[in-house]
Amino acid sequence: MRLALRELRRRPGRFIVATALLTLVALLLLLLGGLLDGLVQRQTGAILAQRADAVVYSATSEQSFLRSRVDASIRSKLVSVDGVSAVGGIGVVQLGGRVPGRAARDLIDVALFGYELAPMGVPDVLPADGEGYGDAVLRELGVRAGMTIALGPARTPIKIVGFVGDARYEGQASVWASPATWRAVASANRPSERLGDGVFQAFVVRGSGGAALPARLDAATAGATKSLTIAAAADAQPGVKQQKATFTQIIGVTLAIATVVVALFFALLTVERAGLYGVLKAIGASTRTLFAGIISQAVAVTALAAVIAAAIAVVFGAIIPADGVPFTLYASRLIGSVVALIVASVVGCAFSLRRVLRVDPASAIGSSS
Repeated sequence: MRLALRELRRRPGRFIVATALLTLVALLLLLLGGLLDGLVQRQTGAILAQRADAVVYSATSEQSFLRSRVDASIRSKLVSVDGVSAVGGIGVVQLGGRVPGRAARDLIDVALFGYELAPMGVPDVLPADGEGYGDAVLRELGVRAGMTIALGPARTPIKIVGFVGDARYEGQASVWASPATWRAVASANRPSERLGDGVFQAFVVRGSGGAALPARLDAATAGATKSLTIAAAADAQPGVKQQKATFTQIIGVTLAIATVVVALFFALLTVERAGLYGVLKAIGASTRTLFAGIISQAVAVTALAAVIAAAIAVVFGAIIPADGVPFTLYASRLIGSVVALIVASVVGCAFSLRRVLRVDPASAIGSSS
């Protein structure tokens, strides 16, 4: 293994092509993963931001806020479930927003949420009527703290009193307000969607039980509700599962390409080194030692390529605007992609093992002399 690593230091030019190809593959892998996470974040950020363990919709809503109506009588049944610590109503209305300083027809898409249990980044104390907290995307669109935006055809004023993290809903910037503000805005702009006092589109529930909690909640309401964990509720949003399935297949193909690149490169390298391997075997080197050297070189080359690709991906994520290309590079995605790439490189090296096993010291030395 030391001999293999020494070769990397002394003859780096031999590995430039493989490093360049793997850098491109690693960059493609990270860009695909970042695009997937960015798309999902834009679609489901408001749901994933909930500091809760389950979302409760009406049974016939198809897990959609806009189709769901859950009345106050359901709340008492949810509260009675063992392990439930808090239940809060939530609702959303999607409208166009006018920002001071922009043209009258230059609208931004806004999802106004009314909440009782604050999501991540939002203070527990509800904002005053007519006020709300905007997500970070609004700041990229020119909104400033203390600014008032006008929502919907009724141009209902909402004062933005602060900002939270990226919590978009179906690609729209979110604003988090009190239930009274949400009801007032919905009634002024969407009279047909007006809800009675105590009625929400859904409830968010904090409690113990993990994945079993939704079933317990639905049992308590005798099937009048459809409850999901936060992760499942995010996946239930339109197009999310399809996006994940499509990108996962593309990422899988990319890893397969990385495996083929490593396999071809080190197969050729093994053929070139047949004489060297013959000499090493003749002086007592085992096949395991020789193969460990090949793997160490593959891992080193792949790790270097992954570091270069990660640096490029991080810079790319930092320079694009929040309202531009949907790209979000999580640390978990970065680490997972690098590990997957290294595993693919090790698998690719396995194709060279047969050639190493077949090296005969006498014939290899004789052919190289």
